[in-house]
Amino acid sequence: MDRNPTQLKEILVPVDGSEASLEAVALACTLAKRNKGKVYAVYVIEVARSLPLDAEMGPETEEGERILEKAEEVARAEDFELEGELLQARDAGHAIVDEAIERGVEVIIMGVEPEPSEGGYEWPTEGKPHPVASELPLGHVARYVIQYAPCEVWLIRRPLPEAS
Repeated sequence: MDRNPTQLKEILVPVDGSEASLEAVALACTLAKRNKGKVYAVYVIEVARSLPLDAEMGPETEEGERILEKAEEVARAEDFELEGELLQARDAGHAIVDEAIERGVEVIIMGVEPEPSEGGYEWPTEGKPHPVASELPLGHVARYVIQYAPCEVWLIRRPLPEAS
């Protein structure tokens, strides 16, 4: 990294309502507040190809607005005001990367929830110091953003559940 993380001024945080994404909002606000920076929280509604891109998505829109309100509450708790935006797109990963390009952000901070494999949750790092995104137990959105973002991507992951 060429700069100190406390010097970040433009941060994008995709939110999905998970605890990890709300932790990403809190971290972004803490970092941006130090330099009077900006945090952009985005919620992406994926629209099926069978529908027009600007189709009315009532329940999905309500859910997105509810999640953005949660993100704003987290920001207020950090004594910070973020800018929330609800997007409709065919693919959430593409929309997040496009938003990062359009806003010229320095970093995307994403909360991720690992997807369980057959044997539970495992990060495939044995014998591999740096697994590629396709090998990590992440969803398609996080994988796409990691691979195509024009800026740094930071992931926040909650502790894995205990094996039973």
